[in-house]
Amino acid sequence: MFGIGFSELLLIAVIALLVLGPERLPKAARFAGLWVRRARAQWYSVKTELERELATEDLRRSLSAQGEELNAIARDANKSIDSAARSVATTASAASAALQPTADTDAASAEQAVTRDDAASAERNPPATKS
Repeated sequence: MFGIGFSELLLIAVIALLVLGPERLPKAARFAGLWVRRARAQWYSVKTELERELATEDLRRSLSAQGEELNAIARDANKSIDSAARSVATTASAASAALQPTADTDAASAEQAVTRDDAASAERNPPATKS
C-alpha cells in the first residue's frame, strides 16, 4: 500500500522495541492496531458511501434518459393519432360530399317515379263517375 517491505517493518519494530521497551511495546502495538482498524473502517465507510452516491447518480441519469425517450415516443404517438384523426375526418367529409348529390338525385328520382306511377295508375283505372 505504501511501498513498505518486510525489511522496513522489521527496522521499525526494532526501533519501537528500543524506544518503548519490552513492557510498553505490547500496549503500543494494540493501540496502533486499534487505530489501523478504525482507519480502515472509516476508509471502507467513505468508499461505500461514494460508490452508493455514484450508483444513485448513474441511476438518475439512466431514468432521466428513459423518461425523455418515453416522452418522445408519446409525442410521436400523439402526432400519429392526430394525423389519423384528420385523415378520417377528411375522408368522411369527402365521402359525405360525394354521397350528398346522389342522395338528392335519388330523392328527386324517387319523387318522379312516384308521380309517374300515380299518373300511370290513373290512366289504367279512370275514376268512376257517379250516376
